[in-house]
Amino acid sequence: METYEQLISTELDKWKSKMQTRSSILNRLSKKAQTKINSYIPEKAHQIITDSIKNMVKVTLAGSDWTTKEKSVEGLSLEEKEKLVREAIVRYRKTALWEGAGTGAAGLLVGLADFPLLLGIKMKFLFETGSLYGFDVKTYEERLFILHIFQLAFSSDDRKRETFSIINNWDEHKSTLREMDWRVFQQEYRDYIDFVKMLQLVPGIGAFVGAYANYNLLDHLGETAMNCYRLRILN
Repeated sequence: METYEQLISTELDKWKSKMQTRSSILNRLSKKAQTKINSYIPEKAHQIITDSIKNMVKVTLAGSDWTTKEKSVEGLSLEEKEKLVREAIVRYRKTALWEGAGTGAAGLLVGLADFPLLLGIKMKFLFETGSLYGFDVKTYEERLFILHIFQLAFSSDDRKRETFSIINNWDEHKSTLREMDWRVFQQEYRDYIDFVKMLQLVPGIGAFVGAYANYNLLDHLGETAMNCYRLRILN
């Protein structure tokens, strides 16, 4: 009979292969179009957006220190830890679903508030996940790792492969990393969720789109986070 570690190693290998697969023609064309659109946005606007997201993420990270419940996982097996992580994914998916449905149904102005609210839910989830795997999420190194998980989950295929390489060789890279490239961070995240978030603002379908999108975004983030921590532990 396979051990739990052997079982998830097989799953991990499949995920690693997916992370390194070349992007489809459709995805490459879509990214080119988004890059072209970004080139028309004034530099001053880019700087304002970059600073806004940078500050929003930093505030969210700081706030997570106070809102994440500490749960002792000392002595638990990897299987037991991952049971707790899966339970966390279910909770946060539901939270994101109701938040997306509520803001999507409330119209344009409230719909715009979904961006920081969803960002806070995602960051809080990542803090709790890191803690459940037994890492000290209050250290700068672990905060940086959390941001790389986030970037891996919500990036274009080219940036995804680059970020995956850093995470896959974290012990080699962590000492050379000082801070995120916030310009790249905000553009990749914005491009990843732009289309679905615009649909969320459309009257009549906003609630459904918001709920569906947020549920799936959290589900995707959960899968990414689990496999990133598996990489560190099994390596």
